Order: sequence, then C-alpha cells, then structure tokens
Amino acid sequence: MILAFETATNICSVSFQNNAGEVFEKRTERKGSHSELLFLYVRELMQEHQFKMADLDTVLVSTGPGSYTGLRIAASAIKGMFFGLDVDIYSGNTLAGFAQAVGEGKIHAVINARRKHLYHQLFSFNNEGLKAVSDSRILELVEIEELLKPGEKIIGTGIDRLDKKRLEELTIIDSGQITSKSLVTLFESTTKDDFFEKTTAEELESNYLTSSQVNNTSV
Repeated sequence: MILAFETATNICSVSFQNNAGEVFEKRTERKGSHSELLFLYVRELMQEHQFKMADLDTVLVSTGPGSYTGLRIAASAIKGMFFGLDVDIYSGNTLAGFAQAVGEGKIHAVINARRKHLYHQLFSFNNEGLKAVSDSRILELVEIEELLKPGEKIIGTGIDRLDKKRLEELTIIDSGQITSKSLVTLFESTTKDDFFEKTTAEELESNYLTSSQVNNTSV
C-alpha cells in the first residue's frame, strides 16, 4: 500500500493506493490550504479505506522544487507520522510528477517562483516512460519562452505569466492534472529510479530555491 503527498504549489493532494492497485485521492487547489487539510485528508483516507500507518509499504512525497511553505508542511507531517515506523519513504521530483500526468510528447513542467522567474524542467514521454531532457532549474520568463517549441506541452503554475503568443503554439495542460496520483504512477514506472530517492522520516528534506538565486542553477 502506498500513501503519496503533493504540496509543492497551492494544490494540496494526498493519495492512497490499496493492495488491489486502486488509487483514491483527496485534493484541493487553494492557497494556504496545506496546514488545514493535509492531516484531515490523511485521516479521511485512513477511515474510508481502513488502514493504519504501519500497514503502509511505501510513502511518496513531492519534495521540490516549489513553495517553501507547502514543502515544509509535508516534510514535517511525514517526520511526525512515520518516525520510528518500518515504512519505506521516497522523496520525488515535483516537476517529474507533473510531467507524468501529461502523457506522450515533449513536456515543459513549471512552477511559479515569483518575480520574473519560474522553476522549469523539460521531459519527454514515450513508450519507454518519462525521461528528463534538462535539469530542473530556476529561469527567467524570457529564458523559458525561448525554450518553447510548437507542438510541445506545458503543465504547472505561473504559465499565465509567459508570452501568450508563444503559448498559442503549445498544448496547455490544466492544473487539475497536478495530483499526488501521478507520483504513484511514476513510482510504478520503469524510470522511477531517475526521479525518486529513498530516505527516512528523520532525514527527509525539501528541495527549495528562491528566485533571487543564480539562473541555471540545477535543483
């Protein structure tokens, strides 16, 4: 059984996969919702599907890049809930989780970094699964616009800050596709080792950069 957390943006999403492979999700897209809803969603999933923390085999958590507050809340919650339990914990690339939800093609995954920047990473998805084409970086809006090619796809937050004419040539994926369920499918894919790192509740750390840091910094 798997429990997955996605809190790197305004989206608070918690998913549970049972032993039959069925995935159930609790999700809200609202700023500041993480501290209010994350524990509530976990309790509701536990009650509805009759499991305890110790029953879980794996915990997946999106650890960045992204919102410092959202990432910190998820990391703190996992440290508290799973301290001392024999459960495998994996930290996952947030942008890869976004891209996993999109499907075939070249996929730009972005997260709003405020000022004139976005977090960005380019992926490709084919019958061999998801692969990273670039590193995860924090770039200025104009730098990302130069990377966009006709026919490619883009998913994430802060997309509306990019040049509208450039976006007309891309397929924009609705933010409703950003979900912790994608972490589960990515973890079960053949390329999971590229995007997840095994850790412990005690050692779990979020990956956060500010937009004042130097461009082209790998995340």
